[in-house]
Amino acid sequence: MRAEALALDLDGTLVDSAPDIAAALAHALRAEHLDARFDLPTVRGWVGDGPDALIRRALAARGVTDPHPTLLRRLRSHFDKATLAAPLAHGTVFEGIEAVMGELARSLPLVVVTNKPTPLARAVLASAGLLPHCAAVMGADRPELRKPAPAMLLAACELCGVLPSRLLMVGDGPADVRAAAAAGCLMALAGWGYGGVEEPGPAVWRLQVPRQLLALLPPRAPTASH
Repeated sequence: MRAEALALDLDGTLVDSAPDIAAALAHALRAEHLDARFDLPTVRGWVGDGPDALIRRALAARGVTDPHPTLLRRLRSHFDKATLAAPLAHGTVFEGIEAVMGELARSLPLVVVTNKPTPLARAVLASAGLLPHCAAVMGADRPELRKPAPAMLLAACELCGVLPSRLLMVGDGPADVRAAAAAGCLMALAGWGYGGVEEPGPAVWRLQVPRQLLALLPPRAPTASH
């Protein structure tokens, strides 16, 4: 595999942020007197398509299938404020991610490509200590950017100065796999993440641990012996 740049998903790939997402969602619902409690596995299954989709799924589970746009805007505002106030108070960085990103960033540009809005993504990455390793952070700040659309991956290619066939998308969900296919990028599936990809296809590199990404680094020159 000849990747010259990496696009990294955030939630479920770099950080186990589902506990924080669940806390922000609960805060937003309480703020609007919508007392609905969802367990962590349920919320984890809703993660991956951004906060607007998350909020709609929570409302649908509560029986609200046609929410008023004003309610959606208020819930999103509450969610964003709660996330920015405590970006990673309950979640953690997946084991091995920080060390691997540090090594990779010395040789390859790393761009975070996430369906989380950019300000929230940057806050989480900063709290996780991962932001210094990132050449850029691209969030789905408009609906048309949201994965599985290829727009953010193509923008990452342009930013890094590489062809799509030389950009490796590393993610854990169906939207990541489909976005990579739509953009013509390489794809690696993070087996430690939230999953939900049943048949990723033969072209997808299945990762068991983050350190497998170090295979992308060029071989080191042998040390001269005396």
